[in-house]
Amino acid sequence: MNRSIKKVAVVGSGIMGSGIACHFANIGVEVLLLDIAPKELNEAEIKKGLTLESKIVRNRIVNEHLQNALKSKPSPIYHQKFANRITTGNTTDDMAKLSEADWIIEVVVERLDIKKLVFDQIEKFRKPGTLVTSNTSGIPIHFMSEGRSEEFQQHFCGTHFFNPPRYLKLFEIIPGPKTSPEVLSFLENYGEKFLGKTSVVAKDTPAFIGNRIGIYGIQSLFHLVKEMGLTIEEVDKLTGPVIGRPKSATFRTVDVVGLDTLVHVANGLYEGVPSDEAHELFKLPDFISKMMENKWLGSKTGQGFYKKVDKDILSLDLDTLEYRAAKKASFATLELTKTIDKPIDRFKVLITGKDKAGEFYRKNFAGMFAYVSNRIPEITDDLYKIDDAMKAGFGWENGPFEIWDAIGVEKGIELIKAANLNYASWVDDMLASGNKTFYSIKEGATFAYDIPTKSQKKIPGQDSFIILNNIRESKKVWSNAGATIQDLGDGILNLEFHSKMNTIGGEVIEGITKAIDLAEKDFQGLVIGNQGANFSVGANIGMIFMMAVEQEYDELNFAIKQFQDTMMRVRYSSIPVVAAPHGMTLGGGCELTLHSDKVVAAAETYIGLVEFGVGVIPGGGGSKEMALRASDQFHKNDVELNVLQEYFLAVAMAKVSTSAYEAFDTGILQKGKDVIVVNRDRQIAEAKKHALILAEAGYTQPIRRKDVKVLGKQALGMFYVGTDSMEAGHYISEHDKKIANKLAYVMAGGDLSEATLVTEQYLLDLEREAFLSLCTERKTLERIQFMLTKGKPLRN
Repeated sequence: MNRSIKKVAVVGSGIMGSGIACHFANIGVEVLLLDIAPKELNEAEIKKGLTLESKIVRNRIVNEHLQNALKSKPSPIYHQKFANRITTGNTTDDMAKLSEADWIIEVVVERLDIKKLVFDQIEKFRKPGTLVTSNTSGIPIHFMSEGRSEEFQQHFCGTHFFNPPRYLKLFEIIPGPKTSPEVLSFLENYGEKFLGKTSVVAKDTPAFIGNRIGIYGIQSLFHLVKEMGLTIEEVDKLTGPVIGRPKSATFRTVDVVGLDTLVHVANGLYEGVPSDEAHELFKLPDFISKMMENKWLGSKTGQGFYKKVDKDILSLDLDTLEYRAAKKASFATLELTKTIDKPIDRFKVLITGKDKAGEFYRKNFAGMFAYVSNRIPEITDDLYKIDDAMKAGFGWENGPFEIWDAIGVEKGIELIKAANLNYASWVDDMLASGNKTFYSIKEGATFAYDIPTKSQKKIPGQDSFIILNNIRESKKVWSNAGATIQDLGDGILNLEFHSKMNTIGGEVIEGITKAIDLAEKDFQGLVIGNQGANFSVGANIGMIFMMAVEQEYDELNFAIKQFQDTMMRVRYSSIPVVAAPHGMTLGGGCELTLHSDKVVAAAETYIGLVEFGVGVIPGGGGSKEMALRASDQFHKNDVELNVLQEYFLAVAMAKVSTSAYEAFDTGILQKGKDVIVVNRDRQIAEAKKHALILAEAGYTQPIRRKDVKVLGKQALGMFYVGTDSMEAGHYISEHDKKIANKLAYVMAGGDLSEATLVTEQYLLDLEREAFLSLCTERKTLERIQFMLTKGKPLRN
């Protein structure tokens, strides 16, 4: 059966309900969002003479919730205009509209009695075949489906989104006793392909997979921190980016999520899993109970484990329960991993530490390894689903079984035994059967150990993905320290950056040139993409700083010219070049994207020309390209100056899109040409498809442009008046004005007496000259140095 989702109804508009509604709007689905009608008027409504029958009153709750969501940061929606896809209503007047929905999602309060009343109403109005799911995070699905019709139960299951739904990738699907296999298969595929999620089918057990393991992890830390006498700063240092976890680590994460939310799930687990071997760990330590009493719940109450007082962040002392100045945490063990780039390669070193950190990791991993092994087959039959859930729901770079593999399965068993814990017998069976790891890579695909057959089986669903980790060595064509070229098959190469934060320096430039040379000689097309945290944060400003400080201006001129020439090589090669940006795509990363034949961007792409922040203008063809794109739009608008000003402001204000969709507004992505992919796992495969389409359509090397219309003095005058008034109004500094005027000079094509058609090279030369002159300015060097040392822009 071909099932399609044109309209979704979300019942319950709280934080999760509104977030889910926004994410369906993100992907182009029409949404009906419902909540209860108010029982009494508020003061403003009384003053206006409204009644409980007024429509604006009846939809007040749902409208307030949705507006609060749309104003929240980070935004739940890719573009504010997408909110028009959401219609609001209330559960008294509008339940009949559920008959128009293809999928109805219940997101009301976590009480079974209330959920059952909602399902009574849903069953009354839904049309047969409509999917009905609950976003419960813990109520057993079989309790919710009891007493419903057979047809309802076949189309009913749990679909647990993680908060915030736009950003967290985990989508748990929990079948009820009678959920049809067709419904499960559809939801699994829809979650991956349309919602951009990692779909994980879980068993109907308390807290499912993600929260069962995640809450165990946090609760065990709560107990371990007291046992080992660690401070909260020390735990956050040990459980953050060093082991591939989010910067907020443990205690900051709890502050953001809300201690009450965590306690609710932990209490549910304490009651719901009495036979769990770690049952006592779900009991709240005294300091948590005290914090709950004091309402120290985190960000929502202004204090939790951390508290902001003026500009200072104070930390909670877990012994005295008093706030104190934050203490810097440092451990000798962590120093040993500073030269190891990838978290997965650090674990072997971390567990050997002779200090408190080493002891912490040994105990922490021992507990986690034992716990996850014992959860199979209780919560899932497949070990990879536990890893998928932790990576997608909690932002871990590596799941527990991947970490265990990295340490060594036998070494992990040794840690478990040293901690006097027990692990599941299937792990011994696995080793005895000759399988020495939980995972293996064969022919570019990932295989995972399958317990019933005692063999490695290919993880399903990989055929639509290209996982660069799996082909990096086997399909490598060329590499240097900053980049690797892989053969993706079908005549398409991929160029992957692996410099620090994927910055573009000499090695990456060499990689781009080499990839195009190879593709032109023996292949059909090139994708430039990677699967790191960010596509590229831009040019290597450390190198620029060193050359500028040492006044090596000839070398700097050569380096900038080389960058520009490489971008033009991307634009004017004889094969199609497709860029696949994601995450931060800034400065030089953005310039590379601008010069590609096509962009296949991840929806979560934060892209912009941010060079103003370090006191320069875009110097790798970005300033030229924005002038060219403005010129191409002149015919659509009578007032050419207005068009140019829009493109100028995108650069001068260092605008960064908060999603790929917003990048169409700034002119960085182009409508009708560039495409957006919601699921990043599919991005490289999708980019490869587009490179092939371009190649097979008969790609011809473009002719260099000589027809870029620049407006000369007419535009310069407008820009100079604007920057003068901005400085006079104290909106920008004197140095900001200097940089803006340099950009204006480039984008206006210099001080030509009239509008003129010029070549791209003419604009590139102006751009390079302006860039170099700014590199001689003390204030620019201060900005670059500040960014290098502090990681944020300086306004001077």
